[in-house]
Amino acid sequence: MQRAALFALVLALSVLVAGCGGDDESTASTTEAATTSEGGEGGGDCSGSIGIMAPITGDAGSIGTEQLNFAKFAVDRFNEENGTDFTLVEGDTQLDPAQASTVGTRFASDDDILAVVGPAGSQEVEAVGPIFDDLAFISGSATATALTDGRFETFSRVVPNDDAQAPTIAAYIVDELDADTVAIIDDQTSYSRPLADGVQAALEDADVTVSRESVNQDQTDFSSLVSGVPDDADVVVLPWQIAANAQIFGQQLKEQGKDAVVFGSDGLFSPSDFTIDGSYVSSFAPDITNIEESTELAEAYEAEYGDFGTFGPPTYAATEVLLTAMNAVCEDGGELTREAVAEEVRETTIDESILGGSLSLTDTGDPDGAEFFIFTIEDGEYTLVD
Repeated sequence: MQRAALFALVLALSVLVAGCGGDDESTASTTEAATTSEGGEGGGDCSGSIGIMAPITGDAGSIGTEQLNFAKFAVDRFNEENGTDFTLVEGDTQLDPAQASTVGTRFASDDDILAVVGPAGSQEVEAVGPIFDDLAFISGSATATALTDGRFETFSRVVPNDDAQAPTIAAYIVDELDADTVAIIDDQTSYSRPLADGVQAALEDADVTVSRESVNQDQTDFSSLVSGVPDDADVVVLPWQIAANAQIFGQQLKEQGKDAVVFGSDGLFSPSDFTIDGSYVSSFAPDITNIEESTELAEAYEAEYGDFGTFGPPTYAATEVLLTAMNAVCEDGGELTREAVAEEVRETTIDESILGGSLSLTDTGDPDGAEFFIFTIEDGEYTLVD
């Protein structure tokens, strides 16, 4: 009896070890990649992590929170619809390049993170670009044109660049606002200065008189700056990223009795922070509540997270591109590695994007055929006008 029991125990243990994949080769393959698919029709589990870099706290916290929530919403929805098991790792950048670099370094050293959504600001992309040499990252809001000049081979975005934004702003000021004199004030960032340059050049080409000033992004009292705005200025263009600062500027402009219309770039699209009546803002995304195909998605988001602006939907689109690319690697039977995801991202097409229509990327990482939109503000409400 004892000999038979011992033999049965040894046999059971042998089967258990074999079933758990205890050989060295199997263990190594598990650590080399987040998952290995069985291939075929979605065979095998598909799991892994993506990072989200957003200004979750700080002056741009309302924007970052919206981006974070839309990324969460996208991951949950994708997992439910595709049977995947992807997870999200949060990184708060506070719209600060130094903080973005810290978060980026942490993400780059975490082997479980296979791709990154964000960061939000162009200056943050500049900071993490050299760090993410093998890590695909895709922004839903960084618009500086130079970001896709080939320096950052793994960077993409789902929003148009400022080569489209600058002429869109200038054309509206000339054709719709009939402005003769315009003041432009940049905020000294790598996002703001080139955009201000582009708007200035387009306005001057249209024979508009342009004055130019500059202010540090950390400044919050603009009374002296406002006093320098020409009394005959029809429009003041603010290519800024901190909407609360633009609110202060607009209030101080009125306090000094100046009638110039404030025209903000995409960074000022924040219904909770910038509400100066009669102002305009450009946006890299439409109002998705007016897109029939996105109505259900918008309602589902609002039911879970509440109201939103235009920063969240592009982040959803960016997240969906990464998740679709990762799932494609699994379905093709390959190892889900950073390199495999980076190769797949620019081959990915979303047939029905949250932003309306099809979404695909060019060889440089820009979205194909994207455009800017113009909104006006009345009684705190943002309304699409162009």
